Amino acid sequence: MSNNEVISILERLIETCQKGRDTFRSAAESIQNSEFRRLFNIFSQQRTQFITELKGEAHRLGGEGNIESEGTAELPSNTIPFRNPASPKPGGVRDEGSVIAECQSEEEAAVNEYQEALKADLPLDVQYVVKRQYMDIKDAYDRIRILQRAA
Repeated sequence: MSNNEVISILERLIETCQKGRDTFRSAAESIQNSEFRRLFNIFSQQRTQFITELKGEAHRLGGEGNIESEGTAELPSNTIPFRNPASPKPGGVRDEGSVIAECQSEEEAAVNEYQEALKADLPLDVQYVVKRQYMDIKDAYDRIRILQRAA
């Protein structure tokens, strides 16, 4: 597999992680339950770390273009306060069920994207990073499914 093909796979995973980060960030901002908010913040921060790792791998393989500039302006603000603002915007707080369902859907898509990436003939060092991230994403997906059943 050529470096360009590997970089292309990494770019797709970066996009997937950016969507997940943004979904979890939005979920943390719009849910009342403080434990769920904390969990979604953790997952958002985790996706930010994954993006950094994937960009590093792509850069090491010679990738420059989109992966170096896309989303980097957002990285410093990767946390959401654990408390809601004193006066949330109208419509800022959504019901738990819909927030969790949105997160579950996004994580299911991430699980599928990572499974596809792992089917490719990735170099072992890249495969290690992708496999480790996949395991964490799968764990997050399973935890969100449990939350969905409880909500």
